Amino acid sequence: MYTMKMKGVNYCYAYLVVAVSCISTLLAPMQANSQYKELNRPNHDNLPYFFGMSISYNHSYLHPSKHPTFIQNDSVLVAEPGSSGGIALGLLATLRLSDRFQFRANPQLIIGGAKYFLYDLKYPDPAFNETTSIKKTLPSTIVSFPFQFKFNSDRIGNFRTYLLGGVKYDMDLASNSSARNAEDLVKLKKNDFGVEAGIGFNFYFPFVTFTPELKISNGLTNVHSRDANLKFSNVLDKLQSRMIVFSILLED
Repeated sequence: MYTMKMKGVNYCYAYLVVAVSCISTLLAPMQANSQYKELNRPNHDNLPYFFGMSISYNHSYLHPSKHPTFIQNDSVLVAEPGSSGGIALGLLATLRLSDRFQFRANPQLIIGGAKYFLYDLKYPDPAFNETTSIKKTLPSTIVSFPFQFKFNSDRIGNFRTYLLGGVKYDMDLASNSSARNAEDLVKLKKNDFGVEAGIGFNFYFPFVTFTPELKISNGLTNVHSRDANLKFSNVLDKLQSRMIVFSILLED
């Protein structure tokens, strides 16, 4: 029976729930004690704008939709997406809109985080040492431009939390969509557009604001450049990016 396994969604959201629970548990006593400490940078939230930097770890994969002809395929039995991790370095620019709302830009370079697919073939492939199980890795180096709105809670001592939501534009510098035809290729487009949502925790220190942040990112566009002549590509229809990101932000 022809199948396509898509376990990545369940894994990613499980990681998200566990991470949020752990962060909330660790921060609860710190939040309670912060109201008794001396306020650091009490006028920081009234600044019209401020800047910073970010370092992130991301867990990403491609969410696939099988092509209608997949069940008719006589060579590929299974095409299963896999996930991997990468790091990102970015800059921050935040604009104050009101006491509660801020607008933030966070351009960043995402290094690593290659996606891959695991294929099970009906017949051994001589091009891959006569094996029926093949892993196809899709390298990725992304320049990302996220734009987000933040909703801030009240500041309690030197602690505050916030929610964020926004959009992003990604450009994959390792895109192979213009590569020549080859039997072992799954071609990905260069550009992607998506939405993001997350939660963060501000800790105010005398000279810097330290912020751990967790967010999810879902691509809205189809990044698959399908080629009916390529056996590893023609069994797939849409491919959409999915990512969970944990970041450490330092703001002035």
